[in-house]
Amino acid sequence: MLRITMAFSCLVLLAACSGVKPVEDRSDLTHQHGYSGLGYYAQARLAWNEGDSERALYLTRQSQQADPASPQPLMLEAEILLKAGQVQEALTVLDRAIAVAPDFRPPYLLGGTILSSLGKTREAADYLRQAVRLEPGKEDAVLHLVTLLMQMFEYEESVKVLKGLVKEKPESAVGNYYLGKVYSQMKLYREAIGYYQRALVIRPDFTQAAIDMAISHEALGEVDTAIATYTRVLDEADNRAPLIQHLIQLFIQRQRYDDALVYLERLQDMGLATTESRRKTGIIYLELERFDDAIKLFSEMLVADPDAHQLRVYLGVAYEEKEELDLAVAEFQKVPVSSMAYPEAVSHIAFIFKEQGKAEQAVTMLEQAIAANPDNLDLHLSLATLLDSLKRTDDGLQLLLQKQIQFASDAKFQFRLGVLYDKLGKRPLSIERMKKVVELNPDDAQAHNFLGYTYAEMGINLDEALIHIKRALELRPDDGFFIDSLGWVYYQMKRYDEAVRYLAKAAELVPDDPTILEHLGDAYAARKETRQALKFYRKARSLDAKKKGLEEKIRRLIRGDIEEQ
Repeated sequence: MLRITMAFSCLVLLAACSGVKPVEDRSDLTHQHGYSGLGYYAQARLAWNEGDSERALYLTRQSQQADPASPQPLMLEAEILLKAGQVQEALTVLDRAIAVAPDFRPPYLLGGTILSSLGKTREAADYLRQAVRLEPGKEDAVLHLVTLLMQMFEYEESVKVLKGLVKEKPESAVGNYYLGKVYSQMKLYREAIGYYQRALVIRPDFTQAAIDMAISHEALGEVDTAIATYTRVLDEADNRAPLIQHLIQLFIQRQRYDDALVYLERLQDMGLATTESRRKTGIIYLELERFDDAIKLFSEMLVADPDAHQLRVYLGVAYEEKEELDLAVAEFQKVPVSSMAYPEAVSHIAFIFKEQGKAEQAVTMLEQAIAANPDNLDLHLSLATLLDSLKRTDDGLQLLLQKQIQFASDAKFQFRLGVLYDKLGKRPLSIERMKKVVELNPDDAQAHNFLGYTYAEMGINLDEALIHIKRALELRPDDGFFIDSLGWVYYQMKRYDEAVRYLAKAAELVPDDPTILEHLGDAYAARKETRQALKFYRKARSLDAKKKGLEEKIRRLIRGDIEEQ
């Protein structure tokens, strides 16, 4: 972080006063030599520099008597008193200096610094305002004042003071930086970015300005820009580990797992890997289908901590994904009923049993787990999902409806209800539940996409559909299914050029989904590009020969093409 050094540090001075004897006025410390006020002051300053505080104090008072209109001796006296721990006395002397010379800046600055360290923010700000008034181009008082004003949420005055600084001193990198900070606090992120950029033009190596600019880009949803900035300045940052961890989290959110893995391995190379970073590495191995790597990592971690039950679940998942189901079940069964990870473990066992043709045993297992844990939402959701997979969708719905009062404010619960209503063809009820989801969790990308795609399928509320899907893509911009939804909304709006552009991108990201390929074929057909349409219809058919209506679309296009010839 940026460090700003004030003219005097009250905290340092107070810390240094331990064991210092309060100063007394000792007239026997020197003899009268007929010095002028300036002469006494010079001698006082010399004594102070040599560590003789008693002599220095006496000489400052002699200087004041000789030249009562000079504030300099009073400033030195305040400094001596402050070192001795006599804070209130020092403040009184500073007020005398101000009375003697109202346009002399240093006593205002030191007074503000002292009062700030005492927690007297408003009084400190009053002193610092006077220091700024006298020299608006001096960074020390301006930045100290702005720090206090921001603590008091006085953002408009902060902006005014800082703009006064950069007007007087356009080359002030910290002035422009702090303007960015204030605008960030005001949530005016675009303005903040502009000032951060100015600071970086003045000082290209101003790493903290670049980091805070990236934070503002994040706040605007410009995550890729933020990531690019973070990675550019990473090696220049004073404390890289937190920045690397933040980057990893952003990559995971963006589903850029390969990139996240690069930085997780970098933490490992730096000797900064933690249990949490290793856990994330294992989860990414699962996402990237590197199951052997995941098994190796989680097994090693469990040797060190056999009671890490969530890691045990991840190990079981890795075996499950490798279709080594007996090994998976063995790991899941090691998770005790008392563990927080037990509901997840027993749910996995139930679904494995279902895949092995033991459907009734799977249902019974989850019912027994629910009987022992009636308030566990995840178990209810797992059983409802299992029943749905067994074509008992209505039973799953009824199970959840019995709990709708208890779990009414849970977004996951409402989402699952919405899915089940949709599968039962009750789309208005499904839409109602999904609207509840985004009300409970505005950042639920799946719910936004669900609403947008459902509207598109129904051919209604297409403007609203566009809003929901664009929000989903703000949260997950590289999700091929969400991009397909966007293209499908444009298709329903008869904006075929945009439909083709987004559907083609979706097909690149998810090349083996027959629905996306069919959508792209529809968009080409709408543009009368028969050959391209047939190409993607046939690709879709090769992946799902029984896809409803697809064969008829192909026959119709071929027939039309022959008739045109």
